[in-house]
Amino acid sequence: EVTGRHSQLLSERWSDGMVTMHGIHVHGFPNMFLVNPAHGANLISNIPSNLSDTANTIATIVSHVESIGADTVEVTAEAETDWVDMLEKGGRRFGGAADCTPGYYNNEGIDSGRRGILNTLGYPDGPGAFFEYIEQWRNAGDFEGLTIE
Repeated sequence: EVTGRHSQLLSERWSDGMVTMHGIHVHGFPNMFLVNPAHGANLISNIPSNLSDTANTIATIVSHVESIGADTVEVTAEAETDWVDMLEKGGRRFGGAADCTPGYYNNEGIDSGRRGILNTLGYPDGPGAFFEYIEQWRNAGDFEGLTIE
């Protein structure tokens, strides 16, 4: 179990569903980086692409943090909310829809509400567009949405 600021557990933070920025950063959990396809490319056909891209992003952030002598990096609450709002409005999900044959990816055909939807959201314009977006974001060097101290 991961514990963040004020002894909050990640499972508590995500009790209503996963919330992140880029699928990497969680507000209230400084210096924690996630490696997963959700909230990013959601490219589940080629997981190494997700892993490599996320590793590049994390390494770029950590290198920057070290180069300026900072100790912490954390997504702002506003940036996290804005990212999830954009994903929800975009409507791109991975996995089966509720009307598909029941299985693992659609919670056995049972509507899991917003919690289930949040866990399967991806970048609205698809994996290729996400990889382009995140490359530009990390190469800009200002790490918009993160607080680095």
